[in-house]
Amino acid sequence: MNRPRSWLYVPGHRPERVAKALASGADAVVVDLEDAVPPDRKETARAAACEIARDRAAGGPALWVRVNDPTGPWGGADVAALTGLGLDGLRLPRAEDPGVVRDVADRADLPLQLLLETAAGLARAAELAAAHPRVAGLGLGEADLAADLGLTSDAGLDWARGWVVVAARAAGLPSPVQSVYPDVADLAGLRASSERGRETGFVGRSVVHPNQIPIVHEVFTPTEAQVESARAVLAAAARAQERGEAAVLDDAGRFVDPAVVRRAHLVLDLASDRRLAPNPGGTR
Repeated sequence: MNRPRSWLYVPGHRPERVAKALASGADAVVVDLEDAVPPDRKETARAAACEIARDRAAGGPALWVRVNDPTGPWGGADVAALTGLGLDGLRLPRAEDPGVVRDVADRADLPLQLLLETAAGLARAAELAAAHPRVAGLGLGEADLAADLGLTSDAGLDWARGWVVVAARAAGLPSPVQSVYPDVADLAGLRASSERGRETGFVGRSVVHPNQIPIVHEVFTPTEAQVESARAVLAAAARAQERGEAAVLDDAGRFVDPAVVRRAHLVLDLASDRRLAPNPGGTR
């Protein structure tokens, strides 16, 4: 899978939970060395993350590690210890300074997802996105960002969500991964929030509990009806091209132009990632 739908955080100092996370069905597991780990367990968590990376089995979920702030007391040692262990990438918290990002990218030589968790980081999102070829994505750390901005409601983050989508796509990065939904018991709220995220440009979501995974997978997987509709759009576009036309009404009366075709390709790309491969021949 090229675009994980679910990114399950698990505290690095709890190896028994990491084992469960790797078997949870999540598309990606993020071993957390930062917020979920108390200061006196940081070194334990780092050592456990290294062991997990060395011992990971083939064919499992993507494996990422969220390191500590590289400008703080633990982040530099995290990056040094994890370099060369075959991880899929690192999540870098409190990203604010492109120079710091470049330094981490050069030392780690791993894909980096940058978490924008402060006003300073959000203001420099476009610079951060283009800071280094190893930058693989942007995302928001919404709880920290809301606190830094002094927000009193979730709606206050809407503009930031739109901005991170724009900054990522303008830099040629994948659509961002949606931040966690912290109320684990509120599955209806998770679904509604994830649907809004999908509609506003996010692909996939970070989660903090395995119970959240099925809903996230459902929301971020194109339905069979959406797949068939996208195939019909591409078929109509192909017929138009044969006639030397750039736009056409399809059999359902929909106006199909290059922008609609690009959207159809996105749906089929996502479906292919979910092992619902596009089927130009019309049979399954």
